Amino acid sequence: MANNSPALTGNSQPQHQAAAAAAQQQQQCGSGGTTKPAVSGKQGNVLPLWGNEKTMNLNPMILTNILSSPYFKVQLYELKTYHEVVDEIYFKVTHVEPWEKGSRKTAGQTGMCGGVRGVGTGGIVSTAFCLLYKLFTLKLTRKQVMGLITHTDSPYIRALGFMYIRYTQPPTDLWDWFESFLDDEEIFTL
Repeated sequence: MANNSPALTGNSQPQHQAAAAAAQQQQQCGSGGTTKPAVSGKQGNVLPLWGNEKTMNLNPMILTNILSSPYFKVQLYELKTYHEVVDEIYFKVTHVEPWEKGSRKTAGQTGMCGGVRGVGTGGIVSTAFCLLYKLFTLKLTRKQVMGLITHTDSPYIRALGFMYIRYTQPPTDLWDWFESFLDDEEIFTL
């Protein structure tokens, strides 16, 4: 599942060096040749955050349940590195739904609160969403996100990587992230 797309591989050069190289390339091509645009935020190792930088754009009920979860406040608080969190995903995540199975009472509810959407009434927030928010607190780099979405040990590590992208990246950049993975045949259960 190697991906060689320039938008996804990242660039280890600092932006000022890459911009200088682009300017030098433009000078070498002359004014009549076509040139590539200067390096944008998408090409450095630092990822831009889109939306609310405190809530990760999560549903308020999900976020409240994550922040009050003993799992998040106690066990995940002790994890300080990206690799520790990835290991925790590998050993603990069994689905990527927002609520633990059977923890929500939906009897008699209709519409968007009727158990289909997953956010109408609270429950016990899932391990996956607690770990997703923990990844957000680490402020992942492009290289780390690429490590998640190309991970070979667990489809849940990959799923959380794609969810991280979906919640934190500008909507205009989503296609660049997802395009080369659309025909992915790896199977996992929600």
